[in-house]
Amino acid sequence: MQHTRPRARTALLVAVATAALLTGACSSGDPDSAVARAEAQVSAKQKALDDAEANATKTTAAFCSAGTDYVRAIDRYGDLLTTETTTVGDVRTAGGDLAAPRGDAVSAGQSAVQAREEVATAHEELARAQADLAQAQATASGTTAPQASLPDVTATPVASADAVARVQKADEEFTAAMQGVSDSTPLRQAAVAFNSAAVALEMSWLQLVVDAGCLTDDQAVEAQKQAAAYTKALQQQLADAEYYDDDVDGTYGPKTVAAVEALQKAHGLPLTGTVDKATDAALRADVTAKGGATARADLTSTAALQQTLHLAGYWDGPVDGTWTPELEDALKKAQDDLGVEPTGEVDAATVAAFEKALGALTSDEGQPPATPAPSASAG
Repeated sequence: MQHTRPRARTALLVAVATAALLTGACSSGDPDSAVARAEAQVSAKQKALDDAEANATKTTAAFCSAGTDYVRAIDRYGDLLTTETTTVGDVRTAGGDLAAPRGDAVSAGQSAVQAREEVATAHEELARAQADLAQAQATASGTTAPQASLPDVTATPVASADAVARVQKADEEFTAAMQGVSDSTPLRQAAVAFNSAAVALEMSWLQLVVDAGCLTDDQAVEAQKQAAAYTKALQQQLADAEYYDDDVDGTYGPKTVAAVEALQKAHGLPLTGTVDKATDAALRADVTAKGGATARADLTSTAALQQTLHLAGYWDGPVDGTWTPELEDALKKAQDDLGVEPTGEVDAATVAAFEKALGALTSDEGQPPATPAPSASAG
């Protein structure tokens, strides 16, 4: 008897295992069980989608923060060019300081792109799970499920392709400008090309941050107003200097770019299409030489300055386009607070400082917009 007990126990275990296998085989063909499994799969895929969307919102916020920090870093880099130094050795050191914020911004942007791709994938997987559930429910009820048509889901871009392309081009030009500067290069000699590249890089990244939706709706409206006011003033000055003959509409389009490039070409400056310190000085000289009235008293330009100072909290007077000593004092106060030489004139360094202030109007005051649905157009 003692020798038969192990064999009996073994036979019992085999029987139990066989019964379990048979039960599992039978249940796998049970329509109700198939529906339950499909429902569980839909729930799991829905949770995966919710998690992916939450991560996309989080990574977008991180990109907004890193991108804004990089814009500020570039602006500080440009400010260094206004200091009195013999060589640009310290500028090269500052260039090294840009590596970390640039790396953070690029990495954050890549994470945001990947997160949105994961949202698109999660949408596709949820759609497949829902189609499988519909099929299981039809089988359980003895009907025929309709032909499933899975959606063609495309990841929503963080920013437009044009904005990304401008950043890439500006980054290449900035790198080339840095490589053309050695520690023995006199600062004044290097400043024109280097400052031009820095301004273009800052403006391209600022546009990318705005394009990525890092501003609230109200902030975006105010930013657009300021940009339009500045561009109108620029167009009017270019028109007075006979470089621009199109509408003064506040849109920095191809004709405005071409006019700026024509100005730069006439003065032997790098053809960037953006207004840096050297370009601004050249434009002011041309306007003055042609007897234009916009060098200081232009209505649009002065009104734009008043509006900008008002938004920044430095001007509580009327926005009427009238240049007064009080307005000049307000401008000097703003320049001093922003770390710009308080000249009382609107030069490129002042414009860049106000752009930096604009960059500060990001998600510090609120959360970034929710991630758009993946079916939206790429833009």
